[in-house]
Amino acid sequence: MFTGIIETVAKIAKLESDGGNLHITIQSPLAQELKIDQSVSHNGVCLTVVKVKDDFYTVTAIAETLQKTNLKNLKKGESINLERAMKLGDRLDGHIVQGHVDGMGICKNIEEVGGSWIFTFEYDSSHNQTVEKGSITVNGVSLTVVNSKKNEFSVAIIPYTFENTNFMDLRIGDSVNLEFDVIGKYVKRLMQGYL
Repeated sequence: MFTGIIETVAKIAKLESDGGNLHITIQSPLAQELKIDQSVSHNGVCLTVVKVKDDFYTVTAIAETLQKTNLKNLKKGESINLERAMKLGDRLDGHIVQGHVDGMGICKNIEEVGGSWIFTFEYDSSHNQTVEKGSITVNGVSLTVVNSKKNEFSVAIIPYTFENTNFMDLRIGDSVNLEFDVIGKYVKRLMQGYL
């Protein structure tokens, strides 16, 4: 379980294909605090640490994860958002994030507005929906939906978030990982029986 509050942005040090799996080695100061079997969110995808050495650690993404997320597009040297699992008793500064990506979105527009940015994303709304002022996770970052339309939503990014996540590297046409609000997903599922 995560909060969507990114701890650090790290660099991809090595990518190694192994059958349908992808071993991802990341260079990060967090590595020294990690242990094997620990869960870490990578651009919103919960992956298990399988190896730790000095400032490097390795996780493995299986074929299904690669099919459903933007991890398949990773390149050596690229930035990735990291968050360790939350501790019981800590403040929940973002929202409840499971690290289970629901699908991908495409960045359709980036607009600078008075020192902040409005990012607009397009997605397949056949399974999930956004609501204005509701929560959404984009590449692991807990955000509030500013504008919600069919197949599209926008979020406002403050300078701190822009500078401390990989939003600074995001360009129009890039794919992002989306995790919709878990409470909203349960409400939708329950309501399907009544509609």
